[in-house]
Amino acid sequence: MTDGLSLEGVRIALRGVPLVSLDVRIAPGEVLTIMGPSGSGKSTLLSLLVGACPPEFETRGRVLLGGRDLAGLGPRERRIGLLFQDDLLFPHMSVGANLAFALPPSLKGRRARRRAVEAALEDAELASFADRDPATLSGGQRSRVALMRTLLGEPQALLLDEPFSRLDANLRESLRGFVFDRIRARGIPALLVTHDAEDAAAAGGRVVDPLGRGAGTQAKAASLS
Repeated sequence: MTDGLSLEGVRIALRGVPLVSLDVRIAPGEVLTIMGPSGSGKSTLLSLLVGACPPEFETRGRVLLGGRDLAGLGPRERRIGLLFQDDLLFPHMSVGANLAFALPPSLKGRRARRRAVEAALEDAELASFADRDPATLSGGQRSRVALMRTLLGEPQALLLDEPFSRLDANLRESLRGFVFDRIRARGIPALLVTHDAEDAAAAGGRVVDPLGRGAGTQAKAASLS
């Protein structure tokens, strides 16, 4: 789908204190995990990647997506999807309308847009849920709708901001598989930030802390948590 997401000499500091130091390339379909405790710079890194880093942080380096330098581009122009702890579904819209909201303007015609929504619901095993109120869904169902809404926007990269942290253990395991399977199937480079070693292990890729420390596989996740 793309040539991947590259962080070239990305450095973030606050009042001279280094928070982030990364030189990595995330290949299409790969999930890179950034592990560290609260306050270690994980969320600030995500803000930088989407073009919304607060001005009090000192930043340098380049972010490239599919070979395109993202410098100077606003959040909407970057085509980077975000999946949060909260599903952030619009409460005044049906499930289907929530999904339709994310469709790109390039997809023309009511029938084509409806088919895209129906296909997303089928993929999420929610084929008959288009007219449902989001408030009637379970936590896992809401999370699946949130992911499909993000994917319908056709992101070229995906950022995962501890999206499993509020789920119970059984649901968490199931949703991890659902999310990571679709990232790999669609060839989307993804970056997961978490403090949970099981999340990192499930992602199945490299694991580092915000300063780039750590060895190359999920086997090291426990030592970084």
